[in-house]
Amino acid sequence: MNNSNYPISAEILGESRASKFGSAVLRWSSIGLVTTVWISAALFGLYILAFYAAAGYEGDMTRWNNTLPNLYQENSPAATTGIGIHFAAGGILLVLGSIQLIDKVRVTFPFLHRLLGKIYIGSSLLAALGGLVFIFVRGTVGGLTMDIGFALYGFLMGLAAVFTYLHASKGRFAKHRHWALRLYALAIGSWIYRMDYGFWTILTGGLGRGANFSGPFDQVMDFFFYVPNLIIVELYIRSKNYKAGLLVKLATALAFLGAIGFILLGTYYITIRSWGPAILHWISTWN
Repeated sequence: MNNSNYPISAEILGESRASKFGSAVLRWSSIGLVTTVWISAALFGLYILAFYAAAGYEGDMTRWNNTLPNLYQENSPAATTGIGIHFAAGGILLVLGSIQLIDKVRVTFPFLHRLLGKIYIGSSLLAALGGLVFIFVRGTVGGLTMDIGFALYGFLMGLAAVFTYLHASKGRFAKHRHWALRLYALAIGSWIYRMDYGFWTILTGGLGRGANFSGPFDQVMDFFFYVPNLIIVELYIRSKNYKAGLLVKLATALAFLGAIGFILLGTYYITIRSWGPAILHWISTWN
């Protein structure tokens, strides 16, 4: 039979192949992004343990002020407790987050997925609450703009955690997964914040940074460390819709590849200059 008599079928076949190609590129770029984020976030999680948690365990929390001025004050137990909980819960989030996104774990070990999910939700709520307590009791070093940006971040994280749990408990698993992705995008915000600062300092020498985080770059960063993450997640959620065209899928994949390159380069330099030495020093104290 002559296929030329069926041009519509040929067009459909071409569209089907293009759609499959777009889906494959999107899938592998998303896997690469999750893997890259996990490796980098895990290193930052170890750094939190090596620097902040170790300082608390050793009873020398004044070391916290080496990275952020006036983070620890002996006469402010509520703020110290809040930020301590924020750091501890944040470390858990960075380690567990990517595990929860692995389909094979969720399908093959549903009990483990549910158990880790409860720990993840609890840690998200504690991280959000701890940070908010610190902001309302002490305020951030950057003043009102940072207070607003960081408080909004904590509120959104708490909200995402609640919706992630509620949709799962009601069996609305598609919506549960969407909110879990939003929560993950927020949970890695503190990691993105440090990485952006490190990357910016390497590239520009700290252009736009001011004393006590009051410069124009600092004020942009009060929101930038989590808003773009949410935008990328929304693009991903919509690109997974079966109606999404090839152009949308390829554009999303391109954004993911750009993010992968940014993360790899930033992780390399920051690990050499900051995270790595702290982790190695922490490990050396075990002996």
